[in-house]
Amino acid sequence: MSVDTTIPKQIVELIKTEAWGPGSHLPAQMLADRLRVSRQPVNAALALLHEKGLLTRERNRGYFLAKPVTEPLSDVVSRLGLAESDLVTHTYFQIAEDLLKGELPQEFSEQLIKNRYGLTASQLNAVLSRIAREGWAERKPGYGWTFSAMLSTPDSLLQSYRLRLALEPAALLEPGYRLDPKVLEQCRATELHLLNNGIMSASTDELHDRGVRFHESLVEASGNAFFIDTIRRVNRVRRLLSYRSMKQRERYQEHCRQHLHILDLLERERNEEASAFMREHLLHTMKSLSKIKDILKSKG
Repeated sequence: MSVDTTIPKQIVELIKTEAWGPGSHLPAQMLADRLRVSRQPVNAALALLHEKGLLTRERNRGYFLAKPVTEPLSDVVSRLGLAESDLVTHTYFQIAEDLLKGELPQEFSEQLIKNRYGLTASQLNAVLSRIAREGWAERKPGYGWTFSAMLSTPDSLLQSYRLRLALEPAALLEPGYRLDPKVLEQCRATELHLLNNGIMSASTDELHDRGVRFHESLVEASGNAFFIDTIRRVNRVRRLLSYRSMKQRERYQEHCRQHLHILDLLERERNEEASAFMREHLLHTMKSLSKIKDILKSKG
């Protein structure tokens, strides 16, 4: 049966990244905060990982890691049966592409998606669950679904960057700004991995999510709940055009180097310089996107 395995896979990746050992407690709220999702999908993911033997569960205490996770992530995911089917992944991206081409109606039924893409009921559920969680479609009250009207044109993506241009540099100047050293090192390790051939080998999902985690981590260190909520919302709804922009990845090496420079400045508590350079970084990205507008445009 095809189920949405995104959150379970992210939890396994976090276990590996953090090098958590057997007996480590995995509180649902902590994981929800780290993965920037609600507790509901995290609780479902923990229950699934418990069923598969990776976790133990103690009454009134929660879930704990049952065994070490030492193999490569792809091997762990395969062993646990968490690899999303090729058809589900392909259909997810095909729906995104068809939506951007204007080939899907704004409002749609599950039957339309099931018939158009030849899905089983479980595959349909996996695809729509992922789309809904990522914020570019939602179930209507009563019957049917609707796609988000936001970010369906190249100009929309640039507008989202103008919002970020106003928000992210300001977040770095918030009183009491503090980027946890452990988070800083995780961000740095990710950027170095991408520069070491990771840019071309990463999936579209991985590349998008790593960029999102970098920028959200820096904004979260501001402690300003309004900034944090806004950056999370804009990142959820810009995903569609972000995917299409990744068809040309050559620009990402410079992005990684710029990210590393911002981290170096923040580590030395030179926040004013980091803020100014964050503005330059976002302007550089907007300039890059303007050069690939043809990729972002609907082909329909």
